[in-house]
Amino acid sequence: MNRSEDELGPQLSARLTYLLKRALLELEDLHGEHLAPTGVNVRELAVLLLLDGHGPESQQQAAARLGVDRTSMVGLLDGLEGRGLLARQADAADRRRNVVVLTDAGRVALAEAREASDAAERELLGGLDPSEARQLRTLLGRVGVDRTRR
Repeated sequence: MNRSEDELGPQLSARLTYLLKRALLELEDLHGEHLAPTGVNVRELAVLLLLDGHGPESQQQAAARLGVDRTSMVGLLDGLEGRGLLARQADAADRRRNVVVLTDAGRVALAEAREASDAAERELLGGLDPSEARQLRTLLGRVGVDRTRR
């Protein structure tokens, strides 16, 4: 999808929307290639990373943190649970509530998928030096902040 400015013209090729979309599509392709051997897709990786970083979460909490609707979250969790990567269990602090936790197999799958995702990101950012890559992440993190918190 490398289109030159000559093909697109300067007005389109310089638009942030176009540049971000192009980078996202490339990263999605790279994730598809790198994650395929792990059996974990990028959406599932997000769930595993969230649970690893936050510990047990309710389905609703996890869905809200990831910005995923509840129906989609149930499907994601069902698939991960069916493969033994996570488990639903009663919350130790409130037995009326269920939480989702990583299993040992989920931790192994997460480690493999994280390595694959890191490789995809390194490939995408290969044209940048390490300080430029850090700066890009920092800047994107700053502009991606919820506008209500600015």
